[in-house]
Amino acid sequence: MSLYVNSLSSLNRTQSAVNQSIQKIASGTQYPSASYGPSAYAVLTRMYSNVDTISQSNSNAQNSNAMLSTASGGVSSTVDALSSLKEKLLSAANGTNQGSDVQAISGEVNQTVSQISDNAAVQFNGQNLLNGSKSLTVAGDNGYTKINLGNMTAQGLGLVDQNGKSTLDLSSSEGISKAIDTVSSALDIALGQATSIGTAQQGLAYSSENYITQAENLTAAASTTGDTDIASEVSKLKSAQTQDAFSLYATKLNMHNNAAVLSLLQ
Repeated sequence: MSLYVNSLSSLNRTQSAVNQSIQKIASGTQYPSASYGPSAYAVLTRMYSNVDTISQSNSNAQNSNAMLSTASGGVSSTVDALSSLKEKLLSAANGTNQGSDVQAISGEVNQTVSQISDNAAVQFNGQNLLNGSKSLTVAGDNGYTKINLGNMTAQGLGLVDQNGKSTLDLSSSEGISKAIDTVSSALDIALGQATSIGTAQQGLAYSSENYITQAENLTAAASTTGDTDIASEVSKLKSAQTQDAFSLYATKLNMHNNAAVLSLLQ
């Protein structure tokens, strides 16, 4: 009877070895569960969890950069429009202009101011970016970064009042002079916003590169620690399967022999 028990115990061991090798090959890791090595499994799981966190941080940085690119496009168009607007006002200030010339320039000025309002209407994923209501928070592995987006509407830049009426008066030399100052101030604000966005984009680009490097290094370390050596494990599997076949044969043989002995005793 002891031969049968020993054979059965050997069969259980060889079948367990076969199952472990199959799981390691199928999962690609030496530690498919904590039963394969509790401490090593915990370390490996934590490493891959950190990789996931870093990868999400990189995704957040890239998405935020895409949003800022959209905002940057609107601000850049506004900077161009304000530069053009200043040129028009300087042209209107020239004493060689007749009343009809100034009136024509005034129409162009109003059209440009309207274009600035259109520039501020840009959206990203359904969110208004340049009307003063958006403040971008970037969540990363190393904390949060807040990026403020200002009010780039014509009203926010002082080009129209709260009722939408133009503050740029071209009806007199004094009015034109004041209008030039207003536009110059608006241009400074727009350039400051463009610089702020550009700086934030540079920071996000650097963060993204760092996240990618961190994820690659951490993944390589985790791979070295936990990846299955497929060739070696296949060799172990074949050996375990051979031993399992012998154990199964021995178990069956001993089982039949034990049955014969019991029959004789009866």
